[in-house]
Amino acid sequence: AFGRRFTLMAIIGALAIFGCLVLVRGQASDDALLMVVELPVGEVPDRLHTVITRTLAIGVRRMAGRGAIIRKLPAVETLGATAAICSDKTGTLTVNEMMVAALATPAGDSMVEGTGYAPVGAFLKDGVEVPPDGAALALIRAGLLANDGRLVRDDALWRVEGDPMDGALVALAEKAGMGALETRATLPRHDEIPFDAAHRYMAVLNDTPEGRFIHVKGAPERILAMCDLPAADEAEWTARIARLAAAGQRVLGFAARPFAGHTLSPGEMAGGFRFLGLAGFNDPPRPEAMAAVAECRRAGIEVRMITGDHALTAGAIATQLGIADLPRVMTGAEVELIPDADLPRVAAETQVFARTSPEHKLRIVRALQSRGQVVAMTGDGVNDAPALKQADVGIAMGRKGTEAARQAAEMVLTDDNFATIVKAVEEGRTVFDNIRKVISWTVPTNGGEAIVVIAAILLGLTAPMTPAQILWINLVLSATLGLALAFEPTEPGIMDRRPRAADTGLLSPFMVWRIAFVSILFTLGCFAIWFWGEARGYPVEVLRTLVVNALVAMEVFYLFNVRYMHRRSLTLTGVRGTRAVLLALAVVVVAQIAWTWLPVMNAIFASAPLDLAGCIAVVVAGIALFAICETEKFLLIRTGLMDRLDD
Repeated sequence: AFGRRFTLMAIIGALAIFGCLVLVRGQASDDALLMVVELPVGEVPDRLHTVITRTLAIGVRRMAGRGAIIRKLPAVETLGATAAICSDKTGTLTVNEMMVAALATPAGDSMVEGTGYAPVGAFLKDGVEVPPDGAALALIRAGLLANDGRLVRDDALWRVEGDPMDGALVALAEKAGMGALETRATLPRHDEIPFDAAHRYMAVLNDTPEGRFIHVKGAPERILAMCDLPAADEAEWTARIARLAAAGQRVLGFAARPFAGHTLSPGEMAGGFRFLGLAGFNDPPRPEAMAAVAECRRAGIEVRMITGDHALTAGAIATQLGIADLPRVMTGAEVELIPDADLPRVAAETQVFARTSPEHKLRIVRALQSRGQVVAMTGDGVNDAPALKQADVGIAMGRKGTEAARQAAEMVLTDDNFATIVKAVEEGRTVFDNIRKVISWTVPTNGGEAIVVIAAILLGLTAPMTPAQILWINLVLSATLGLALAFEPTEPGIMDRRPRAADTGLLSPFMVWRIAFVSILFTLGCFAIWFWGEARGYPVEVLRTLVVNALVAMEVFYLFNVRYMHRRSLTLTGVRGTRAVLLALAVVVVAQIAWTWLPVMNAIFASAPLDLAGCIAVVVAGIALFAICETEKFLLIRTGLMDRLDD
């Protein structure tokens, strides 16, 4: 879009000059056409769209190397404007290595030792190691039967095939001496109701030594609702759930009841169950996620946790992660009661949403977007697809995500890690910076060429460059130096900036000023070296060769200035350049030497060899432009105008 607008402006300008020459100065139309054809040739950055596309593609490659696979190219740039990240908790903000750390049964509470999924660890009661009692064994058996997970040992490491919580329950059974394979083989399953977010439980029907039983596990408040408990007992269990959740543990409830039938249906789950107790799972925050959340807060990016866990569990983990000093927690049930008109304000004030459904995620994303925020949203299930599509950047989980979620997303995380999202945002900001650097370098250089041509036409001077020579400049420099800017690394402090607004264009006030300022410098430099050559008595071919080489030299030195948009370039790192810059510079130098001194190039482009004084003048022109631009940048930074103009 930027290229189309720029091209239209160049054509309108050329037509205006053509009309002025024909109607005002009375020149023949064919002569006037030959004169103004140089204008769009010099002004239009014909390879700009190619360089910008390559810049985006380079960003895609870099992100893939950091664990983020981009499925849709524009998402690279959109990531850089991200102002809010809505993330799941388990496996994204936490390590997703579940371990049952606490049991609460009618017979009392106990702790479970161990590390990760290794089926090794003791049971402790009041700090003393004791074997699990009958109530604990009943809960452990229910957790093993209502379970599709398996533990697999790779060398010395244990891993889960299936849901991480299922794996933790299998490890718990092994710690209790209840062999998973043997128990499942001797207590066959006849039917099941798989877990679903709508009913928040899993139920299985198994034969046991006591008869045929339904065993059910799920959200503790949902399991409590299935059980026939006195109000006082229900209140006591609710308090025990709160204690486990407040410790940052993920809590599951377990229940069982006899059943004479052969098949299960949701209608059979209404009541009559005996509550077996609770299991508290430890899933500590990822250390890198904690650092990434801190980086987000520094960068002005709001992080919101949207999870299906208990509100107290989610709040405790959010506090450990540092999402907010005092995170506000809201449940999905509370979200349902809030009208759409009020939800944007509430969503802006809330950092944690617990016990949510996919429908809640969709409403939250829309609410944040209505405030003008660019929202990134994570998801892994089929039901998450609408929220992923609604978000400005949908992010699917590569490990635990479904194919439907990946197809709906713009980005897929290969490691399901929140820190990877933040790295991708940083890369998105880098890509946007590099696109602006390409424009900041390309447009002034082309603008300088155009102004030189316009000034020569209006003043009736000899054209300082022919159309073929302008094409040579654009061809050689755009394909080398312009592309080198696409490989620029991340500028220091890029994540200390606030997110840019969603409607921010490529041209900030600073860039408009810089384009105008540098275009004038290029124009003055070209005429200065032209008049200097005239004073020395150089012929037209040598004068034009001087101007072309001076333009190239100024563009080379200006490239080193524009490599850093928000800090000075006159540093050892800035002057040294990157491998891409140095390679492009070598190509340009060799090309210009050939263009200036090879007879075949002299014949094609009407160029001529330069003497030593001419070569020195060309280099001085480049150095002078670099010095002026560095001084201008220094003054803007020192006075604080840089930040205000580039906002």
